[in-house]
Amino acid sequence: MRSLRVAQAAAAAVSLLLVPTLLLSQSADPGNQAGQQVAPPDSTASPPPSTSAAAPSQSQAPLPPAPTPAPGSQSTNSPQGQQTKRILWIAPNFSAVSANTTLPPLTAREKFHLAMDDSVDYSSFIWAGMLAGQSMALRSYPELHEGAAGYARYYWRAFADQASGAFFSEALVPALTREDPRYYTLGHGSYFRRTIYALSQVVLTKTDSGGKSFNFSEIVGDGLEAGLANVYYPPQERGLSKTADSWGVGIESAAANNLIKEFWPDIHQALVTRLKLKR
Repeated sequence: MRSLRVAQAAAAAVSLLLVPTLLLSQSADPGNQAGQQVAPPDSTASPPPSTSAAAPSQSQAPLPPAPTPAPGSQSTNSPQGQQTKRILWIAPNFSAVSANTTLPPLTAREKFHLAMDDSVDYSSFIWAGMLAGQSMALRSYPELHEGAAGYARYYWRAFADQASGAFFSEALVPALTREDPRYYTLGHGSYFRRTIYALSQVVLTKTDSGGKSFNFSEIVGDGLEAGLANVYYPPQERGLSKTADSWGVGIESAAANNLIKEFWPDIHQALVTRLKLKR
């Protein structure tokens, strides 16, 4: 991965758990109520009609109904850690799985479909254009020259980096190693714990059988991407040292992407809440 693609994510909100208050209502003893309504045997005068009519109405007044639990308080689908299909409603987030979610393993065909969706999404073309413009402005590869022709050379290489990275780490290697290329959100605990979890998923991953293993998909996939770049980058940008640098940038990018995916539900919830308050 020859162009730096590391982004920063900041978590701006903490999900709140609503705990419903359980109220125990006690019903009055009907026998005691009846006993309170019977006049004493030695009474010679019956109580005034207004008093006798009022007594039953007070003693038999229905108790107020217990409040219902807060909406969603007993639901298993908590909004905490819920992913959306896109980040900031633009960038694809198809490989992120919401917290506390169990999904069946992907078939090899589905893994290739996932890589295809990430590679040809409309935002991928925009992002490649941004990376190409940045690289040309910094003269990262002078051999590609400048102008419209130079920008086109930067552009298709940036797009090839993205596409090859997606297919190696989400499709080809996972299909061979039977690993799950998706990111499973932790979604709870301290920010420190979630940060460590997100970073650990660069080297650890879930297998198709539900276990855990070394993340060959990411580590080997990024290495294959860096090696393939030697084919279409200028000779000055090839070699073992350049490949190792590109592989390191790929690992950094994967770590940053995991952090963004982990904390995106919190950021999304904060944005939605702020928009609702402004209305």
